[in-house]
Amino acid sequence: MNKSDNTAAFEAILGIEFHDLSLLTQALTHRSFVNENEGDGDGSDNERLEFLGDAVIDLIVADMLFRKYPHVDEGELTQLRAALVKTESLAHLGRNCRLGEFLRIGHGEELTGGRGRLTILCRAFEAVIGAIYLDQGMDSVVDFVLPPLLALLDDIIKEGAHIDARSELQERIQARLNITPDYRVTGAEGPEHEKEFRVEVAIGDRLIGSGIGGSKRAAAREAARAALKQLEAEGLPDAMSEDL
Repeated sequence: MNKSDNTAAFEAILGIEFHDLSLLTQALTHRSFVNENEGDGDGSDNERLEFLGDAVIDLIVADMLFRKYPHVDEGELTQLRAALVKTESLAHLGRNCRLGEFLRIGHGEELTGGRGRLTILCRAFEAVIGAIYLDQGMDSVVDFVLPPLLALLDDIIKEGAHIDARSELQERIQARLNITPDYRVTGAEGPEHEKEFRVEVAIGDRLIGSGIGGSKRAAAREAARAALKQLEAEGLPDAMSEDL
C-alpha cells in the first residue's frame, strides 16, 4: 500500500512508521466513510480495531496504576482507571495528536462536526492503539501511550476528576441549602450510536455548571464537576442562600 501525504503526516505526529499501512488506514476510517464510499479499499471501518485497542489500553492503565500505587486499595484504583479511560479522557489524547484532522469520515458526519465529536475521537484513538499493537507490538504501544496517560493522571488527581462529582455536589448543596441540584439535558448531537449530550445543573433558578459527554450520565458528571469548581471559586451556596 502506497503511503499518502495524509498517512505520512500522521505517522510523523505519532512518531511511528507502520509496517502495514492498511492497519493505520483502517484505524482512521469511520463507518460513515465506508457507508458513503462503497468500493473504496476493502470496506473496513475502525470498529474492530477499536475493540482491540480498548482492551489494550485497559491493560496498560491497570498495570500502570497497580505498579505506581502499591498501597492504594482496589476501590480507588478502579476510580482512577475509570477516569483515565472514559470517553472524554481518550478523546483528549486523540486531540493532542490531532487525530480529528486525519480521520476519513463521511460528508454528512463532516457537516455535523464529526471530526471534533468526543465519541468519534475516543473510538478512533482506541483504534489507532489497536493498529499500533498489531503492527508494532505491546512495547511500542506502551512507549507511545504511557507518557500522555501519566500526564493525564497528574491532572486527574490534581483536579479530583476521579471523585464522584455528582454525589459530592449533592452532599454540599443539601448540607448548606437543603435542596437537590437539578440536572437538565439541554442538547444532543450526532447519530444514535454516537450521540453527545449536553447537560446543565442548576441550584434553584441559577445555572452553576454544564458538561458534555457520550452519555447523559457522563455529561451530568462533567456538569457536576464544573459546578464544584464554580462553587469553590465563588462560594455560591452561601452567596445564593438569600436568593433561594
